Amino acid sequence: TIHTHVFLTLQCCFLFLISLSFVYFAKAFGGSYMKSSVTQIERRFDIPSSLIGVIDGSFEIGNLLVIAFVSYFGAKLHRPRLIGIGCLIMAAGAFLTALPHFFQGQYVYETTLSHIPEENSTESILPCLANTSHLVINDLSTAASKAACEKEAGSSMWIYVFLGNMLRGIGETPVMPLGVSYLDDYARKENTAIYLACLQTVGILGPVFGFMFGSFCAKIYVDIGSVDLESISINHKDSRWVGAWWLGFLVSGFLMLLAGIPFWFLPNTLAKQCKSPSKKRQKEDIQAKSSSDTPEVEPEQGSFLPEDNTEEDAPQPVTMAAMAKDFAPSLKRLFSNKVYLLIILTSVVAFNGFIGMITFKPKFMEQVYGQSPSKAIFLIGSMNLPAVAVGVIVGGLVMKRFKLSVLGAARLSIVSSFLSFCLLLIQYFLQCDNSEVAGLTMTYQGATEVSYQQESLLSQCNMGCSCSLKHWDPVCARNGITYASPCLAGCQTSTGVGKEMEFHNCTCMQELKGGLMAPPTNMSAILGQCPRKSDCDRMFKFYMAVTVLGAFVSACGGTSGYIVLLRSIHPDLKSLALGMHTLIGRTLGGIPPPIYFGALIDRTCLKWGLKRCGGQGACRFYDSHAFRITFLGLVYCLYGLANLLWGVLYLQLSKRQKKLELRSQAKATALEANGNNNPNGHAMVSIFKNKDDLDRDNESTI
Repeated sequence: TIHTHVFLTLQCCFLFLISLSFVYFAKAFGGSYMKSSVTQIERRFDIPSSLIGVIDGSFEIGNLLVIAFVSYFGAKLHRPRLIGIGCLIMAAGAFLTALPHFFQGQYVYETTLSHIPEENSTESILPCLANTSHLVINDLSTAASKAACEKEAGSSMWIYVFLGNMLRGIGETPVMPLGVSYLDDYARKENTAIYLACLQTVGILGPVFGFMFGSFCAKIYVDIGSVDLESISINHKDSRWVGAWWLGFLVSGFLMLLAGIPFWFLPNTLAKQCKSPSKKRQKEDIQAKSSSDTPEVEPEQGSFLPEDNTEEDAPQPVTMAAMAKDFAPSLKRLFSNKVYLLIILTSVVAFNGFIGMITFKPKFMEQVYGQSPSKAIFLIGSMNLPAVAVGVIVGGLVMKRFKLSVLGAARLSIVSSFLSFCLLLIQYFLQCDNSEVAGLTMTYQGATEVSYQQESLLSQCNMGCSCSLKHWDPVCARNGITYASPCLAGCQTSTGVGKEMEFHNCTCMQELKGGLMAPPTNMSAILGQCPRKSDCDRMFKFYMAVTVLGAFVSACGGTSGYIVLLRSIHPDLKSLALGMHTLIGRTLGGIPPPIYFGALIDRTCLKWGLKRCGGQGACRFYDSHAFRITFLGLVYCLYGLANLLWGVLYLQLSKRQKKLELRSQAKATALEANGNNNPNGHAMVSIFKNKDDLDRDNESTI
């Protein structure tokens, strides 16, 4: 009966939509958690930003390996089951990423505080000693047994993170091209935009929870449960702190296992169940086809292609050999489409800007505005991403409410892209002063100009201390200046233990800024970097307001841009086109940005950390001005180019629209000529010539 058919239709369609939405959530959770853990992984394995960029790009490398074949062959096989297999692979990748934590030794952060106070004493003679041979001996012993030390520390175990992230990329491959094409095939055209908006919105909830959980884990010490936290002298705001980065990957793996279960029970013949040809539906389809032959051309949510009047045949079983033989011709047809090529190019440039920005945005907020990594991640998850979710919903509702054509969708995308770019430009003027670090951002201090050697941390006030210049163990003086270590601050004594340790009689603090002599009670320092000035907090609030508004505006054009892609390709090439779009976007837009963003950001580093076994570790302190100019400069160049390409794409779409209108006029003329009993005249010849020209043009300019 009709009622039974409607019930089955709703049941199978919405079950697939809900299942796919949960997969989008789970994979977005894992991906965003990886982004939020970039800083923690960089510090844990003592690697530079350029190498963390390679690790982050391994996800796209995994995608690259299989996506072309999955997109093409997967469309002709059991699509739900392939998505289920992908979920299993993603779960395995998440577990592999967390594996190094369980085989690696405990995290040992660099510090110069190796002296232990005597028993029953609250004061110790530390750290400005005339003889600091304990540091030299430690360095010599490390150099003598470097190989054994590196093996014990597990310094190369970042390779497992690289491989696990690559496995996640392989497993994610079938989700988008097969899931979206599957849904689009069985949904009414006018509902596609809102379905895609729902998918993207649920997908955005994944990053919200991923970043929030990343913020939570960043505050938990990496070796929680196996060390005495009272003995740890650093907190989560310190650049040497490493959070429990591994915990989120375990949660992500279990989520992916759960998300894949429904797809093993969904049928491959969803079309027969969800689109049973009831008489009412058949009548509507016939009326829709006949109306498409009238001069009013393009249906608002219809395909941006010449109509094909051939009936859609029922799916026929095909062999792997036949599919392989048709693969190369399908690729040729796809890449002869100029509009598709322009969409690919625009997406690649925009992906470069987006991936580079989102990968290093927490570090940008940390270095430029003095925020802790956990707070930066929390704000991204709690403010920016919900704004994106609202923007996606608004964009989808606008598409549905006004029934925008392909040109209308392109206009919406262009406007949102341009406005978000303008908001990005405002960020350049929202800056803070550099942190005041003696010897790095300050070359002198006080009225007598306590000067520092060029590119050195040494001065007359600490010359007699024999300090190590390699270690980063910052202390904050009462005068608001940060020193690289208590020794380099000239501190003679210390009190307290752990995070409560305080240093006194620091000779480098005898002169305050402005020339005022510091009283003896002010010649002390506490552990950690000094906080930024109060006006920096006010500037950061403006920055967050601008970024949240920019995220909302940019997301409003996301759904419409996707509609332009879907409506500009032939239905039989849809899965392949989506797959190739993802393949090229991930290859050229996902792999390179973290690497070259990271390499250029490394050039702004002022103080590198020291590895446990010697050698250069992760960067501890950046020049915030150089960091800001480098980071924003790259983002501006990429998004500016993307806006220009959107303009070229719109011109190409307008050109195509005019050709469709000419075809409709020719068809109307032919029908009028037929009404005058001239079926074999020049009008019919003209329309067939127009159709042939348009079909040939379709292969190269749609």
